[in-house]
Amino acid sequence: MNPPPRTARSHAAVQIVLRGADWTSDPHRASQVPDLAAEALSSVLLFMDAPDHTRVRGLISKAFTPRSIERLRPRIAELTEELLAPIREAGALDVISDFAYPLPVTVICELLGVPAADRELFRTLTRDMAAVIDLDATAEDYGRAAGAALTFTAYLVPLFEHRRRDPEDDLISALVAAEEAGDRLAADELLTTVMLLLVAGHETTMNLIGNGLLALLRHPDQLELLRTHPELMSAAVEELLRYDTPVRRVPRIARRNTLLDGQHIAAGEQVIAMLHDANHDPTVFPSPDALDITRDARRHVAFGAGAHHCLGAPLARAEAQVALAALVDLPDLQLVTDEQRWRPIETLHALESLSVAFDPAAASAIAGAR
Repeated sequence: MNPPPRTARSHAAVQIVLRGADWTSDPHRASQVPDLAAEALSSVLLFMDAPDHTRVRGLISKAFTPRSIERLRPRIAELTEELLAPIREAGALDVISDFAYPLPVTVICELLGVPAADRELFRTLTRDMAAVIDLDATAEDYGRAAGAALTFTAYLVPLFEHRRRDPEDDLISALVAAEEAGDRLAADELLTTVMLLLVAGHETTMNLIGNGLLALLRHPDQLELLRTHPELMSAAVEELLRYDTPVRRVPRIARRNTLLDGQHIAAGEQVIAMLHDANHDPTVFPSPDALDITRDARRHVAFGAGAHHCLGAPLARAEAQVALAALVDLPDLQLVTDEQRWRPIETLHALESLSVAFDPAAASAIAGAR
């Protein structure tokens, strides 16, 4: 039996593991990763090293620059209003299923050029695929993920063919053109990249919105501060990312024998960078277990660091800022229950649901006055 992987928990150690040249994302270099898993992950951007990582990331990075995302902000606001308009009269919602899931998945579908009407299909598939990123993923988890990948493939391949014949102004058309260029994107890379964008394009943001709103509701002083000072929203989102990090950990593999925080790490040994722990390092964030939306939390590592820093971070930030601004504006907003259920996956901190209630008459009046 292989020993459990080592961990990097301090902010400094996590930065070393994520940024250092002595560390790789390539699962083929890991002594503890099964060959089958390594092969399955080899064409996924998250597990590539340069130069392949640089090449594939470069093809999609222009769609996720801060300037590109700012152009999407009006559409994000429009979708937010479309989702909340029928809910305001009800006086209650499940934040996850009614709002935090459909908002980012619709945005990423529109960006890619995938019909948003199919978003419920993606919800089940992405859950099945996300399970294999856990350290204790079972053969059953890998089986479900393989089935989900086949379903995704059967869905996407005809869409790629359609875009080859009739390209549109979307990211899939651009990626298909890159595949046809031959040396820029291989067929398996095209497929796994689009799958990854569909999964990662909503998973982190959904959890950021859910976790963030829950944290604010559990800290009513911070919720009220944000309501009275909406200009704090950008800083608040950074603090919420730090406080309850949606992606808790990411793996790296030592390229050579090295020393990390007094631990001797052998070449090929896997180390888990504990992002949430790093974000609660008191040497970087004083009183780390306190939620303080006035804090400068920009040194957090919720989106990773280094070459694999989350490509979609600007989009996640924009979506969370718009979404949380609309949610905290709901009058008399409160939790329906203090007991919350979390999805059974260690790598992600993700709510199953988040039931809240508010004053529907006041909400409708505020919306009507705009």
